[in-house]
Amino acid sequence: MNDTLSFSFPLTSLRISPDVKVQTLSSSLVAGASKHGTRRLARPNSGSYNYKTTFKYSMALIVALPIGTPPQTQQMVLDTGSQLSWIQCHKKLAKKPPPTASFDPSLSSSFSVLPCNHPLCKPRIPDFTLPTSCDQNRLCHYSYFYADGTLAEGNLVREKITFSRSQSTPPLILGCATDSSEDKGILGMNLGRFSFASQSKISKFSYCVPTRRTKPGVSPTGSFYLGQNPNSHGFQYINLLAFPQSRTMPNMDPLAYTLPMLGIKMGAKKLAIPMHVFRPDAGGSGQTMIDSGSEFTYLVDEAYNKVREEVVRLVGPRLKKGYVYGGVADMCFDGNPVQIGRLIGDMVLEFEKGVEIRVPKDRVLADVGGGVHCLGIGRSNMLGIASNIIGNFHQQNLWVEFDLANRRVGFGKADCSRAAV
Repeated sequence: MNDTLSFSFPLTSLRISPDVKVQTLSSSLVAGASKHGTRRLARPNSGSYNYKTTFKYSMALIVALPIGTPPQTQQMVLDTGSQLSWIQCHKKLAKKPPPTASFDPSLSSSFSVLPCNHPLCKPRIPDFTLPTSCDQNRLCHYSYFYADGTLAEGNLVREKITFSRSQSTPPLILGCATDSSEDKGILGMNLGRFSFASQSKISKFSYCVPTRRTKPGVSPTGSFYLGQNPNSHGFQYINLLAFPQSRTMPNMDPLAYTLPMLGIKMGAKKLAIPMHVFRPDAGGSGQTMIDSGSEFTYLVDEAYNKVREEVVRLVGPRLKKGYVYGGVADMCFDGNPVQIGRLIGDMVLEFEKGVEIRVPKDRVLADVGGGVHCLGIGRSNMLGIASNIIGNFHQQNLWVEFDLANRRVGFGKADCSRAAV
């Protein structure tokens, strides 16, 4: 396929759950599904799909993909922090209408199930981290638990993504969820061998997250590209950190997109955070990853405490006393967010090669409801993980490109609501 082609989709963003809880859809798996000890991804070949869509965004980045033959549109959460992609599967019975977002396998000629004797269904496959089992129908069953308590379980299946009449992926391994606590699927885009990005052999993908400010009832819309992005000439790139395969690090996710972060600035002040805090230590703690499936940014205590010290210095009397959002974020305010943002100033995440993510002062605070605004940063140890995670809140109005062929990530400033046009 011509690698200069580009498929593009809208990206919308939806509040996945109405209750106040940590909205991180990836970050570590729990309940026995370890992400460790997996193999590194081999370089994808250059034959690539190119596709663009827009997405909607508030807490989760939602992309609608045409799945099956003929295609059925499925809403999926774009998640660069997890591997398995899965969709909602329900047979559409005439008497009882299913959830509108669900996929009906009986209507697709390209759908097939994985039997129990498939190699993937055997336990301890090195780079497939799901606990699988044999169900009563002799089909391969999986259970997937995320750090925020999200559950998905069902059968492993094969199905195509159909971009157009002439272009589709080969059959990909997906989860067909019959029991899930969410009504959206997941588009797993990490470096794992069974992620959508790896299975479909795309050489790169990118997205642009629009700012949250919008009219009531209107979801802001950005863009999602599979393949070549026409805006990439202005991107700045940093190389992903690579780790020796021989090293087993219990706190490391080797399939995440790990960035060489150097430090954090607030206003004009560089915070006194040692650089090693953002790098994995011998046990893997301190890894800094970029994750579209996490809403907030999470920092290990040594970094979080320095950020909080500076916030207290700048706006301490205005902090909401005794308030912790979602059990993880305690830099929150009742007052006017514009005034507080001006006092805090711009926040800058610094990386190698002079690359930075700059969060302007008018966007440093996240509206968490009830008139409360928080800095959009949580303590990662409250999630039970020892990593730094850059969430989608700090990726607004930014092109983020994952260049898999060259093992690097690119950033480019943008007005992402315009980028969708």
